[in-house]
Amino acid sequence: MRKTGRSRVEEQTGARQWRLPLSEFFREALWDTVVVSGFEFARERLEAERAALCGPRYAHLAERAAMRAGHARSSLTLGGRRAGISRPRVRRTDGGELMLPSWQAWSARDPLERRAVEQMILGVSSRHYARSLEPLPEEIAMRGVSKSAVSERFVVGTQKKLAELMRRKLHGLKLIAVMIDGVRFADHVVLAAIGININGKKHLLGLREGATENAAACKALLADLIERGLPAERSLLFVIDGAKALRKAITDTFGSRALIQRCRQHKKRNVTDGLPERMRSQVNSAMSQAYASGEVKRARHLLENLGRSLERGYPGAATSLREGLEETLTVMRLGLPESLERVLSSTNLIENLFSRVREMARRVRRWQGGAMILRWCAAGVLEAERNFRKLAGYRALAKLDAALRAHDATLDRGVDNRKQAA
Repeated sequence: MRKTGRSRVEEQTGARQWRLPLSEFFREALWDTVVVSGFEFARERLEAERAALCGPRYAHLAERAAMRAGHARSSLTLGGRRAGISRPRVRRTDGGELMLPSWQAWSARDPLERRAVEQMILGVSSRHYARSLEPLPEEIAMRGVSKSAVSERFVVGTQKKLAELMRRKLHGLKLIAVMIDGVRFADHVVLAAIGININGKKHLLGLREGATENAAACKALLADLIERGLPAERSLLFVIDGAKALRKAITDTFGSRALIQRCRQHKKRNVTDGLPERMRSQVNSAMSQAYASGEVKRARHLLENLGRSLERGYPGAATSLREGLEETLTVMRLGLPESLERVLSSTNLIENLFSRVREMARRVRRWQGGAMILRWCAAGVLEAERNFRKLAGYRALAKLDAALRAHDATLDRGVDNRKQAA
């Protein structure tokens, strides 16, 4: 059989047998060459800067301002770790050490913190961090990849992320809705607030930790948001879970300017939790049908009928259904389109946000206090924020804005009438 030109070449060179090992060899050789060459460049650059400060080696200069002081074992940031290098030292003639400009830039530890946070967000444990890095050539010592070193950098990095989140200015966001919900981690509750502007863009506003979802923690969160720029002088739609403390904190802070929508999903869970398993699906479906009716009067009628049917056998579930019922119909009362009403009638957005935190922290076996919980939450929610999309039904938000402004006008007229009467 006649051999092709390619087959003859492979037979002569043996390429078919050693193609894959050779490609791996070239890949490793290229990486090693790049790293070693980079360190050679770094040494030459540092020596050039030292020569600029101290003059040529062995030269006797009368006006010398600095002098060579040998070398010190040190390390530079490289690919998520510290790589060993001999650092040229420079001393002033009047005492004290001078730091070379390039060394100041290259030795910064911020990239290490960012890399540690990024790797752990992606699911790499601190124990296996070193394995996730590209290996260095044998002649270069590697440092800072131990479990304790990586954990320490993760702590510092997440502290910075939390501080960044809590310093965000909220002026000029043109928010028309704020969602607030509490998520439990061990014995702590983390309150999270997400704002929605008139264009449908979501903004992560802040976090607050507390032992429980109490009024003090809720008021502290709201006070912080107002201090950073959340408007308190115009009406906003607040979408919250069923916590009475959170509702009280909002009404105490914003008064009648707050339109409160209670989460319908929380309401369903609260009602069905008081029922036997065999009834839960039926009652949940009945509540869903009421909320899907699109008419406030009909929805109220269906829910009140359901409450009466539960009263005799399960009075606790009936009481839970009636409590705050009107506030589960707030967005329906505003006449918003179904797609927007569905999104603004629950705090699922925040629950979805925290699902990213739980996924990231699935290896955490023991939460060591509220500070640790807040750091992990900040890292997780900021990561999730990168994938935020516009709110479903955002094109109808102008209708919500108009309803809020009409509510403001009504309140302002009431104030004017009371002033005239006084």
